[in-house]
Amino acid sequence: MPSTIAYEDAVDLLDSDHKLVQKLFIQYQTFHEFGAPAEDRQKLAERICAALSVHAQIEEEIFYPAVREATGDDSLLDHAEEEHQEAKDLMARIQGLSPDDDGYDDCVTQLADAVMAHVMEERERVFLQARYSALDLRGLAVTLHERKQELKAEAGGMPELPAEKTPTQIEENV
Repeated sequence: MPSTIAYEDAVDLLDSDHKLVQKLFIQYQTFHEFGAPAEDRQKLAERICAALSVHAQIEEEIFYPAVREATGDDSLLDHAEEEHQEAKDLMARIQGLSPDDDGYDDCVTQLADAVMAHVMEERERVFLQARYSALDLRGLAVTLHERKQELKAEAGGMPELPAEKTPTQIEENV
């Protein structure tokens, strides 16, 4: 029996990941600006890194090869993979630091900037090429979703998020 998923197609699924991570980066920035405890910032950074890792893996294993085959645009997809490597390097740095270390918050900010620049390029170039190609984006969405669920299960789920707090609540707890 085929899987039913809540996404229109592969691009919609991948872009929903982008939107989630963007929301998490905004929450991280709020935590940083208002002095949230290091433990909360670290939990949020771990969740961001886990979500990005799963997202990058499904793109690299499934989506990019399919787009590459359908479009023949190797340079575009090589560039996207280089941007993924930059993000992976930043995630490794974040995971190697303590949230109390100098540079921790800056590294998360660098990751946010790199990811958001990549997202804009991906939306404007890769996703458009995929939509204009002969790819079965609806069928690909199911494959991506299933692999995403496998990766999450292998990792034991996603790291816990800290409790959401307003800037006022953060300041009151400091």
